Amino acid sequence: MERTGPVSLHVLSDSLGETAEMVALAAAAQFTPDLLRIERLERINTPEQLREVVQAHCGGHCLFLYTLVDDGLRTEMNRMVVDAGVNAVDLIGPTIHLISKVTGLAPTGEAGAVRRTDASYFERIEALEFAVAHDDGRNPEGLTQAEIVLLGVSRTSKTPLSMYLAFKGIRVANVPLALGVEPPAELFTIDRRRCFGLMSSPATLAEIRRERMRELGMVVPHYADNEQIARELDDARVIMRRIGCIVVNTDGRAVEETAQEILRYVGDDLATGD
Repeated sequence: MERTGPVSLHVLSDSLGETAEMVALAAAAQFTPDLLRIERLERINTPEQLREVVQAHCGGHCLFLYTLVDDGLRTEMNRMVVDAGVNAVDLIGPTIHLISKVTGLAPTGEAGAVRRTDASYFERIEALEFAVAHDDGRNPEGLTQAEIVLLGVSRTSKTPLSMYLAFKGIRVANVPLALGVEPPAELFTIDRRRCFGLMSSPATLAEIRRERMRELGMVVPHYADNEQIARELDDARVIMRRIGCIVVNTDGRAVEETAQEILRYVGDDLATGD
């Protein structure tokens, strides 16, 4: 069948469909932009509702990704795949079945269990609040309470990294390093194994800073000047050596990649509370 417009990739769930949507986004990224339109069909509660939703959206290119944890709903969807030829992929059923088969444990069938409010949820909220309160050098007296401290010159991904790690329940503070400005004294009293200096190349930082100024519609003298940035980085290296912190290169790396490198250094300590 010739395609005349974007193809709808329908995400079906008896919860909010967040898991299936993430998979759909990852799959869609492998194709031409705007080829696929993702539509979330959430909170499917009964087989009747499921049949109605599938039939209503099954025209032209009929594509479904589903995360139905309720056994009855999953069975009904599997039946439609076989009997009606619905194009669909079960994203969670085979995994649940395998875990149950290997362990002998019975699944709960509880929709949305991954978002259940528990201790880890409150830990993440507390960590996010801590990261916000200690972002960009604020409240330096709290640095000793941080599990990870990030420092670096402007636009080395300090804040994005802080928020990413905080979402994992880790208390993170970040401190900006500015040319000729002495960092807070508390920075020299913390465990250097929890302190990470972020570095990048002058060329990369210059481009990021130019883009930032374009976004803000303003010009800051020398902010994106390569020679100025090189001096900032040299000064930052001196401070990092004084502290004895681990230096991590963020140049050309996604936040997730940098975070994983940091976590490899501190993972065991955070897990044991040492």
